[in-house]
Amino acid sequence: MSSEIEKAMTTGIVFKGKANDGPKKEEKVKTKAKKATYIKGQHGSASSKMKAEIRRKRANRHK
Repeated sequence: MSSEIEKAMTTGIVFKGKANDGPKKEEKVKTKAKKATYIKGQHGSASSKMKAEIRRKRANRHK
């Protein structure tokens, strides 16, 4: 047991990270404002339709 302690003191301890389970999954959309149906105004709420209209007007402003 003391040899393990001496070894740790002389060489140090290496802490390894968590094993990688595979490729990272895509993050979920957390806010309504980033969902496609909300952006296009198809969400049904008045605020989404109004914001979609503002986006359309802004996009067409310099055409």
